[in-house]
Amino acid sequence: MPDGTRPSPNIWHHTETYEVENRAFDPDGLVEAAIASVQDWADLDVLDLGCGTGFHLRRFAATARHVTGVEPHPDLRALATRRTRRLDHVAVLEGTAQSVPLADSSVDLVHSRWAYFFGPGCEPGLVEVERLLRPGGVHVVVDNDASRSTFGGWFARGFPDLPGPAEKRAFWETAGYHRVPVLTRWSFETRADLEAVVSIELPTPTAREVLADLPGTTLEVDYAVDVWWRRT
Repeated sequence: MPDGTRPSPNIWHHTETYEVENRAFDPDGLVEAAIASVQDWADLDVLDLGCGTGFHLRRFAATARHVTGVEPHPDLRALATRRTRRLDHVAVLEGTAQSVPLADSSVDLVHSRWAYFFGPGCEPGLVEVERLLRPGGVHVVVDNDASRSTFGGWFARGFPDLPGPAEKRAFWETAGYHRVPVLTRWSFETRADLEAVVSIELPTPTAREVLADLPGTTLEVDYAVDVWWRRT
């Protein structure tokens, strides 16, 4: 793994379950709409920073001029490469948020979703994003909002030592980012899928507690995120 890689235990160790989660998250496209309201990527050069298995690469590639996925984990990167192998205007490269193998001022939109940019501590990555963006380019960060929604409450219970919503908001606002709050949802096909995803997203004791309290017929969970963005 490249130096400076920040671990992602959920997708690294439970890749197939994470794919289930990707398919279940935001079925109404509200997060994508929030990003597009800030910056439409049609005919632009897009970087998906921390692209994982490349789940979002094809969506950007539908209208973008060129899409680059950067991912430090070799197995995930191989999956992303395979997923986009028929798209000539998509490239998947090894790299980290702090060290991206692209030229200065080479992209118009940087998309970071649940990867590295979690508030305090991500300053080196922000410096790298500043290097990569052309004038007028936009960096978009999608992260959990633990201050609201069912999943937000679960997340706050499971990770009490992480920076809280107020600290994270202060960090992003000080860095010049603007917030678009989005209330979306998970929507699963089966209860087994829901339980599997909860179990990789929360510490085991918390996952057991919330699943025990959740009615057995539940297949949907409301889920709040923040879309943070900054234009150069």
